[in-house]
Amino acid sequence: LVELFVRLNKPVILVVVICPVLLLLDEPGAGMNSSEIAKLRQQIQWVGQKFALTIILIEHHMGLVMEVCQRVVVLDFGSVIAQGTPQEVRNDPRVIEVYLGKGS
Repeated sequence: LVELFVRLNKPVILVVVICPVLLLLDEPGAGMNSSEIAKLRQQIQWVGQKFALTIILIEHHMGLVMEVCQRVVVLDFGSVIAQGTPQEVRNDPRVIEVYLGKGS
């Protein structure tokens, strides 16, 4: 994962601990094109499986979120408006309204 960020000139802070259980990624897909996002997705999934980590992903790229996450929490101005599986969140009327607007 670090190699990907280095190749893409992304700033990375690497903290090494003996038995990590949590990885926090804050908008790792920012500024990436679709090819880079695909590589990032593979790397995040590999790291999570290889090291049995819980990964907290803060991201605006919804395709990446829906493909990588098992559980999604959606915030609107700091308030939780939906949580559940990617499919549940994708179909939640509040999420649709916030991201697509109200129908006429």
